[in-house]
Amino acid sequence: MRDISLEVVVTGLVQGVGFRPFVYRIATKSKLAGWVLNTNENVKIQVTGTPENIESFLHSLKNESPQAAAIDKISTQTIATENFESFSIHGSHDVSDEITEISPDIAVCDECLQDIDQPGSRLNYAFVNCTNCGPRFTIIQDLPYDRAKTTMKSFAMCPDCHTEYKNVLDRRFHAQPTACSICGPEYEMFIGKKKISADISHIINEVSQCIENGEVLLIKGLGGMHLACDAFSETAVQKLRDLKIREGKPFAVMFRDIESLKLYAEVNAIEEQSLISWRRPIVLLNQKNAINLPVLANGLNSGLNLLGVILPYMPFHYLLFRNLKTNAIVLTSGNFSSEPILIDNELALEHFSPLVDAVILHNRDIYNRTDDSVVRIIGDKERVFRRSRGYVPTPVRTALNTEGILAFGAELTNCFCVGKGQKAFLSQHIGDLQGLETTLFYEKTLAQFIQLFRVKPSLLAVDMHLEYVSTKTGLRLGDYPVVQVQHHHAHIASCMAEHHLNEKVIGVAFDGTGYGTDGNIWGSEFLVCDLNDFTRVTHFDYIPMPGGDLAAEETWRTAVSYLYKVFGTGFLSLELLLLKKIDPEKIRLIIQMIDRNINCPLTSGAGRLFDCVASLLDLVQVATFQAEGPMRLESIIENNCTESYPFTSGETIRFDKTIRCIVEDIQLGIDKATISTKFHNTIISAIFESVNIIRQAESINKVVLSGGVFQNKYLLEGTTAMLLSTNFEVYSHASVPTNDGGIALGQLAVASKRRELLCV
Repeated sequence: MRDISLEVVVTGLVQGVGFRPFVYRIATKSKLAGWVLNTNENVKIQVTGTPENIESFLHSLKNESPQAAAIDKISTQTIATENFESFSIHGSHDVSDEITEISPDIAVCDECLQDIDQPGSRLNYAFVNCTNCGPRFTIIQDLPYDRAKTTMKSFAMCPDCHTEYKNVLDRRFHAQPTACSICGPEYEMFIGKKKISADISHIINEVSQCIENGEVLLIKGLGGMHLACDAFSETAVQKLRDLKIREGKPFAVMFRDIESLKLYAEVNAIEEQSLISWRRPIVLLNQKNAINLPVLANGLNSGLNLLGVILPYMPFHYLLFRNLKTNAIVLTSGNFSSEPILIDNELALEHFSPLVDAVILHNRDIYNRTDDSVVRIIGDKERVFRRSRGYVPTPVRTALNTEGILAFGAELTNCFCVGKGQKAFLSQHIGDLQGLETTLFYEKTLAQFIQLFRVKPSLLAVDMHLEYVSTKTGLRLGDYPVVQVQHHHAHIASCMAEHHLNEKVIGVAFDGTGYGTDGNIWGSEFLVCDLNDFTRVTHFDYIPMPGGDLAAEETWRTAVSYLYKVFGTGFLSLELLLLKKIDPEKIRLIIQMIDRNINCPLTSGAGRLFDCVASLLDLVQVATFQAEGPMRLESIIENNCTESYPFTSGETIRFDKTIRCIVEDIQLGIDKATISTKFHNTIISAIFESVNIIRQAESINKVVLSGGVFQNKYLLEGTTAMLLSTNFEVYSHASVPTNDGGIALGQLAVASKRRELLCV
């Protein structure tokens, strides 16, 4: 059979994942000659051989790619037949301002874990990696992805590593971070600011001893510093809380392996798949009551039934657990409250040496800091709550022209987004833009994304709230057109972009805070919208929020506001723990503030209603972390309760009857779990009734659910099930956060659509 030649272009996540060696292997297996090379846009391949062998090659290309690869498109074109002696791998080419995708960081693979047990230069080496695993995004500085454009450039490969790097049949062929104990990065251990060791075996022994003794350590990881201690030690966990000034927010726990994890948390097949995936996120699981086992510290998750768990993903973690007696350690971001995760060695020593028992650093620079990602399985799908290590910078593939659009995101739980072609590159988790260090991290990372993805800004998208740091950053960036996007429209547009929706939908956006077009604080919005614009159909009735943002922390303020609205001053004689715990003078002051409209902005935020009920049940009076009230309400739900409370629908949705009935149930001594479940069922019913009315009026059958309140598993699953039972098409977030971390994608989608309409 006569030979032919084919040019193949592969786009997607095809660099830094062992793709060229994979192509080499399947080409030689298929008896083809030719070459493969990386460009900054794609992977290009030329093959010569029989049509049958080329067909076999293309089948393998589509179906056998490396685990971390994500092929977007394979284009083929028959070309004039070229004769090659063999198949080879060519060097990288930088050909245009287009870009290929960059791999996220990949958890260490099983083969590399075997290497650290083998005699030689990788025995107990804490930075072992290959083309299938290791750091990627955290070390890359520019494209194409070559060692010289990463923070590994300062480590010259030894002869053995260089031989592996050049050997096309080797697992480390063109693995840019490849290194060994002779030529690569190394760990150092400090007590105070004094270096005590650079020997990894000694360091592992010392760290193990510190953890067993209930001490707290700072350890440099893949995308930043982590604070670590024994997860079974109440004393160590409390010391860690005091250090971070973090009174109640749950800590993540790293378990030795999946078997030990299953002793302390309920794990289904889908949850296990997320836990052991190469992305290695923190997975939120229901905690078990451990029987005849060591008990996890009560302070880990502040009494919630959810436990954030993660499995080892760095060689260092595995080396440590081999030496540890304990099966679980706390591993939380190495930062102070309101600051980003720390990446600088000198700052780590300066700030943490006086506070922790030891500091363990390494000398490989982190260029792109990343926190651990957080997911939860809801409705049998992985839902990303915090999108960072392992997920970023994989783009969201949209059906829109996003070219040149910069979207600046929200004020809290910030991520920004940059557009390239039809791809939206969401940043890693930035955090709350309420401190100088986080704002500097935000601005620096934005500049890095613009440079890395070769974005030429042409359109800016910002929130309507002019006092947001993100909005101010956008408005001062340069002389570009600016699109202002309402917060809850952005929530719905984000979910629409994720699911490639480009039509009118019913949008339900539930969160705590968002600036509305009427100047009030929105957060329970029922919208009829497309990507261009929206109409607000209904919402929860407005309630004064005494003290403004302070009411989001002091949940009792919102409860008093609701009680005063429903009962008048008669609420003061009700038998409620809230009224016994809060100073009566403070309550009288709140009533005066409401009467005189002093610092009492109106809010329709669903989060505030959840806060109110949490306060009435005495679950939370002063929140120690964001959304504590709603989280505690969800944590006590009884799945076998189907009752609900009455509410009133009309121009707005009123919960006066709900509050009255909740108070009655409290006074009757009804169990808190029952009240919480009935309340959740009430919200589900309110959503269903309102959406059904809109469907009848507008003939729209697609419903989009977005906003941080839908991180609530019971609420999202219950709402989805009820809507599906009456033949609605329901869309909710999965790969993009439903909280404010997804807002920037929605801003970008709205800006893209408005630009498109202007150009028609």
